[in-house]
Amino acid sequence: MRLLFLGDVVGRSGRSAVVEALPGLRARYDLDFVVVNGENSAGGFGITEAILNDLIDAGADAVTLGNHAFDQKDTLVYIDRQERLIRPLNYPKGTPGRGSALLRARNGMDVLVMNAMGRIFMTELDCPFRAIDAELSACPLKQGADAILIDFHAEATSEKQAAGYFVDGRASVLVGTHTHAPTSDDRILPGGTAFMSDAGMCGDYNSVLGMETEEPVHRFLTRIPRGRFEPASGPATISGLAVEIDDKTGLATDVGALRLGGVLKPLEPAFWAA
Repeated sequence: MRLLFLGDVVGRSGRSAVVEALPGLRARYDLDFVVVNGENSAGGFGITEAILNDLIDAGADAVTLGNHAFDQKDTLVYIDRQERLIRPLNYPKGTPGRGSALLRARNGMDVLVMNAMGRIFMTELDCPFRAIDAELSACPLKQGADAILIDFHAEATSEKQAAGYFVDGRASVLVGTHTHAPTSDDRILPGGTAFMSDAGMCGDYNSVLGMETEEPVHRFLTRIPRGRFEPASGPATISGLAVEIDDKTGLATDVGALRLGGVLKPLEPAFWAA
């Protein structure tokens, strides 16, 4: 199975780049399954149903969220009817939406997609480790699902790395999101789980985390807000993680970062380049 995960889509620049490129990426790499983190796609804060549908129509099989999941208030209205939209599973019981979904890949296999949010330097939710463990127990790899991807939306790399080892051998992929800066630690853990501390963002990197630089710099200098954060509008870099998964075991056999366009140095997974 060939799986592609794309990091946080930020604003119009990021979502336009993803919507334009994704059909070609699916065809070029013969992708079986695509997951996109869309929690910053609506002006940098949350996601609308129209944007969600644009991402799905472009080729996303699932769209994950994070700490900005409900910044767009209409999300509360439509999230229950959108089975491909997945918010952090460790929100309190009764929160609208779902924290995981079992979805069919283009090769006919079932992929369990999970979204969990860390607690270090973040709004403290229920324990993500225990929430993930409960999902893995309910739908084990190669028993309930042919492949399992976990989007771990967290600030601290230590928490993300701990989560990776916590699920090693029980999930196909655990990939970090939220910091909007791609890390270079993509690898397969000893038990066979593909891991990367942060996939980075799909957005304009001539920015501060995808936002125009003036307001963030002003706030660091003065500690006083002067205006709204506005998404940067320059050319976006598409950042993500490519994973090859063994159909028999559900574990990763190869992994590599993907970066296309914008100002970052292009990077293509060698095992898909041939």
